[in-house]
Amino acid sequence: MAAKKSPFFDTATTLGKIVAFFGISALCGVLAAGMLVPVAAIAKTGLTTGNNIVSALPSTFEKLPIPEPSEVLDSDGKLIATFYEQNRDPVDLEDISPYMRKAIVSVEDERFYEHSGIDPKGIARAVINNATSSSRSGASTLTQQYVNNLLVNNQILTGAEESTVSGSKDYSDKIRELKYAVAIEKEMSKDEILEGYLNLVLFSGREYGVQAAAQRFFSVDAKDLNLQQSAMLAGMVQLPNVYNPLKNPERSLDRRNKVLGNMYRTGAITKKEYDEAVKSDLGEDPSKSSSGCMAADENANFCDYVSKLVLSDSNFGKTKEDRENLLFRGGMTIKTTLNSALNKKAAKDAREAIDPKAKSNTDVYASVVSVEPGTGNILTMAQNTTYSPTEGLGNSVWNFNVERSLGGAGGFQGGSTMKPYTTLAWLKEGHNMYDTINARKPLYQTSDRWKASCLPGGSTTAGEWEVNNASRGFYRSMKVDYGLYWSINSATVQEAKKLDLCTITDYVNKLGVMDQSGDNGNPAPMSPQNPSFIIGSKNITPLSQAAAFAAFANKGEYCEPRAITSVVDKDGTKYKVPKRDCTQAVEPQYVADLNGTLKRIATNRVSKGKVAGPIAGKTGTNNGATSTWFVGYTTGISTATWVGRVDGQSELEENQMHGAMINDVRAPKMVDSSTYAAPLWVDFMEEAVLEYDRSSFGGAPRSAPKPKPAPKPKEDDEDKKEDSEKEDSKKSDDDKSEATGNGNGNGNGNGNGNGQNKSKPTTPAKPGDDSDD
Repeated sequence: MAAKKSPFFDTATTLGKIVAFFGISALCGVLAAGMLVPVAAIAKTGLTTGNNIVSALPSTFEKLPIPEPSEVLDSDGKLIATFYEQNRDPVDLEDISPYMRKAIVSVEDERFYEHSGIDPKGIARAVINNATSSSRSGASTLTQQYVNNLLVNNQILTGAEESTVSGSKDYSDKIRELKYAVAIEKEMSKDEILEGYLNLVLFSGREYGVQAAAQRFFSVDAKDLNLQQSAMLAGMVQLPNVYNPLKNPERSLDRRNKVLGNMYRTGAITKKEYDEAVKSDLGEDPSKSSSGCMAADENANFCDYVSKLVLSDSNFGKTKEDRENLLFRGGMTIKTTLNSALNKKAAKDAREAIDPKAKSNTDVYASVVSVEPGTGNILTMAQNTTYSPTEGLGNSVWNFNVERSLGGAGGFQGGSTMKPYTTLAWLKEGHNMYDTINARKPLYQTSDRWKASCLPGGSTTAGEWEVNNASRGFYRSMKVDYGLYWSINSATVQEAKKLDLCTITDYVNKLGVMDQSGDNGNPAPMSPQNPSFIIGSKNITPLSQAAAFAAFANKGEYCEPRAITSVVDKDGTKYKVPKRDCTQAVEPQYVADLNGTLKRIATNRVSKGKVAGPIAGKTGTNNGATSTWFVGYTTGISTATWVGRVDGQSELEENQMHGAMINDVRAPKMVDSSTYAAPLWVDFMEEAVLEYDRSSFGGAPRSAPKPKPAPKPKEDDEDKKEDSEKEDSKKSDDDKSEATGNGNGNGNGNGNGNGQNKSKPTTPAKPGDDSDD
């Protein structure tokens, strides 16, 4: 038989409720004279229990930091995005409307300025009501509510399983709350407690504190709240969801008017003020403050990049959980390098180049990323998509400009934008831009060895590799400068065949261009194992190319890309962020020689007078034109534009953009960088270059060496002359000569820098090769 529960401790009985009340009352040491005196003796056990609990409690508790949103700012201090779990914007009491202060006191604790943290009259009223009726009545003062909110905050921050959220508290929780309330009243003034409460309390959803609530429901600051607005907000704290004016306007209005009645009854407002306010409607004017990058519009992908930098950096916490707490609760101010106004234009230009809402563009995208030479500061990072995880035309969370670990899509084949690195190696090994290269050879055998001193054995093989050009007429001898200008695959490959491939990869890696092609998605240094990398068979990121080419704009000094310039939290604590990190990666004279050619490409073939110079750059297209580029620069800004496919990057015929439907119209039969990527670069840079330095690149390219005495003409000299004349005729039709080659570097490599390179599938570990224009 179950033991019979004593009525003294059964809170379901009237007597039990009274005993519980006395146990709590023992804490504050005040019992109203004559209040429930007849039962004082029989409540002694309850008093003893309460005193034991009270004596075991500490006199105060650690008040952990109140969660505040973190803000991401652009280079001018303009807000880009806010991260929070609790949307809160703390303000001083003087910046809170007097009406709001009076309203919250009138409805939640009308004797707030009379008691010392505990209201005996309120407790007496509540316990008698609860003992004599089925309804529940509370007696918590504002101080007690403030304490409870602080305790809940501590529980959330420490991950405690226990909770003192309203409705889940037992009597020991209540006793603890009362004791802490008394302690806090000794430490803080009434105004400090009221300010703390109004900045801490939940108003609705994730809106905490009166400033966030005022903005959410009325789009005003807390200091500008009028009487009726203040009454409505004050009424919400009891049941935030029930009295939400956007969800339950009738209940909210009724609750507001009750608050106004309390204010009038307690003398907080006049009869005239009450009459006018109670007749008014709610007058809500809501505004939305979204957390995270989805609210960052054109800056969303950069925002996502910044957040991932923070969450992956141990300077912001030992664990990812620590870093997330800091980002969403730590009140950090993250100053970045972004030129948000220019980034808005970049996004607009990308969308005009490739319409994200065109039905034909389900897998055709565009991106723009800019880096400042001399600092590495990322100035823009935009694309034609809407940042959203939901399915829909034009929606994506992939950042096409960066590596996979930082939210990227894994990079794209670089095409002929990779060719300048072979040119640098050519110069490094003692050659010049005016050397003649025999670009006639289209086929390399498995037996052909390619020098690679950094590999075991000192060499590698390309397998059986057919190097094709876009135009057959370019299989001939030509100057190195000419081969680079017209982006001739067979010329670049022949250069590389005469070099140590490790000299080329050394420059690639010094300039921060990593191979993104690995199955694990992690970037790796470029390897010379597969020679097809020289014409762009490996996946690389637009950001890395923009940063690498920025070195060409700055006399060979390479600066690591950086997005964050400073981070400070709400307490003024500064966090370590990457500083300007620049090294001399390329000899200045080699850069000057290279720029001599790249300037003519950008000026004559791409800009054609639209972009103010000096400018320089390089085109790029892979097989099937699933990845097209232009990377160009001035001394003040280096920009990579990319247009291509993300899902359909392979060389399958259905993926090719040649003659495909793009922007809901038929694309040209031959798509290359001049079709979409280069015009996008021109549209963007036409205005962008005007905001940054446009000095001379410095250093003059070396002139052609004096010719040696001409030998007796040979039989094929006339053929060469004829070839030269044909080359000159091609200059007026430069887009047609763009190479369209690439390779997959896995044994099925084929490239199309001026053609399509094909390797027989029976040959193991064959490269592909890709180049472009």
